[in-house]
Amino acid sequence: MPDPENQADIIRENMAKAIAYIPWAKETGFELCSFTKDRVSGKINWRESLIGDPETGVIHGGAITSLLDSLAGMAVIAALNTFKSTATLDLRIDYMRPARKGLTIYGEAECYHMTRTIAFIRGRAYHEEDDKTIATATGTFALNRIENWSTGKHVADNPQSASAKSEKAPSDD
Repeated sequence: MPDPENQADIIRENMAKAIAYIPWAKETGFELCSFTKDRVSGKINWRESLIGDPETGVIHGGAITSLLDSLAGMAVIAALNTFKSTATLDLRIDYMRPARKGLTIYGEAECYHMTRTIAFIRGRAYHEEDDKTIATATGTFALNRIENWSTGKHVADNPQSASAKSEKAPSDD
């Protein structure tokens, strides 16, 4: 098995190439702007297929959520010293104002704290023209050792896993 530390470096070096294979990135026209250990940034250009309100031409909030969720996950990967798989556990998006018609939406995220199994992120979406925040994001991501996925150990060792539970969940009666 390759050295996990080298795997993390390889991922950081090739993230922009990998994005070309992500369906939502193709659909939204997502572009990665920077990918460093401290911060990840990207953008989506305004396009008609992303409009959420036809009367105003404002981009749908789901596109902004996808942008921030993806950047947050990439920020976690960028901050890792060894490669682990990540999954969004919780993501809160607070919208400050609508994205303006015709303008590119930029986003940035950082992983500001990490435990053995959880990463904590914060980020924002904004227009570069005026640097006004459109939305902020805070969230947590699960960190899983990648070698456990091929063995199923991630399920067997997790007492909260649905397949590992043998008892029925208590009712509210």
